Amino acid sequence: MTDHIGIEFTEIGEDYVKATMPVDSRTVQPFRMLHGGASVVLAETLGSIAATMTVDPNDKYCVGLDINANHIKSVKSGFVEGTARPLHVGKKTQVWEIKITNEDHQLVCVSRITMAVIDKK
Repeated sequence: MTDHIGIEFTEIGEDYVKATMPVDSRTVQPFRMLHGGASVVLAETLGSIAATMTVDPNDKYCVGLDINANHIKSVKSGFVEGTARPLHVGKKTQVWEIKITNEDHQLVCVSRITMAVIDKK
């Protein structure tokens, strides 16, 4: 999915992960505005990668339990940037907030994902 819609990771910090996504024919709805589902794909991708980076991949993996999104502003072209930051990083669950902004740094979407941390067997 990441390759198909053009998500590119751009920055990894101590407490965040960033990625961009184009607003083009792959990510818009019929009215040529950024599709809410595409924003959720960006948010879930960021939250999943961020969560996985906090665990030992030899012992654990992370899967999504719940995601929600509030779509605040439309975007018709260019790129959006998502930033995932942790709200809770526990032994069994994690909660991440993802803010998606347009090229003018205006908030487009805010999402929250809850991840389950699972032991590998």
